[in-house]
Amino acid sequence: MLKHVILPLMAVLVLFIEQVTPFSTRFHDRRGDSRSGVLNNVLYAADDMEIGALPPLGYFDPLGMITDTEKFKRYRAVERKHGRIAMLAMLGTFVHNNFITFGDYSYLSISQDIQFRNVSNGIKGILQVPLAGQLQILTFCGFVELFWWPASQLDGDYGVRIPYINNWDVQPAKEIRQKNAEINNGRAAMMGIVGIVAQELVTHKTFADQAYDCDINPFGDGRGFF
Repeated sequence: MLKHVILPLMAVLVLFIEQVTPFSTRFHDRRGDSRSGVLNNVLYAADDMEIGALPPLGYFDPLGMITDTEKFKRYRAVERKHGRIAMLAMLGTFVHNNFITFGDYSYLSISQDIQFRNVSNGIKGILQVPLAGQLQILTFCGFVELFWWPASQLDGDYGVRIPYINNWDVQPAKEIRQKNAEINNGRAAMMGIVGIVAQELVTHKTFADQAYDCDINPFGDGRGFF
């Protein structure tokens, strides 16, 4: 039973870490009026942004990690980027665990006779990709990180606009709502992918295996819901 308790404990831990870091932007001052001028600038900037500061916590920085404007911008950029990566990871999890591949007989590596359908749909799959393929993935990620959508651009807005969806110039009211949605969905995705990876490492079952076996009760024996 212990192995089925680890996932909810991990989820609670991730939730705690997520909430004790200053990744939301509304400020509710509970420390009196003895704020420095630098901190005041940070807090006013946070009030202006109003992104990610949603009930019930609003702006939450109990450890006092936000000390200047640049640190605030950096933390927000890191959260946004990690959230986007986690959302892609969750999408990949859903696709792969539904056994969707690039064709039944498409090759990942012709020289090594490896087809996409031969690769595991769990986290072990990345280890089954040949070294050349892993290097290609890292090279592409590095290109995106440094040149295409550089991480040094801390606002995270790379000018991608889709008509009638995020046409903020025409419908500016969408901007705040959609940015809040991105931050919150990213937070949920970070928790979700950590939970899926942790559960697979503990139970040796992929997300699809757990769903097929109804192994979703953390206090069960792994043989069904109850």
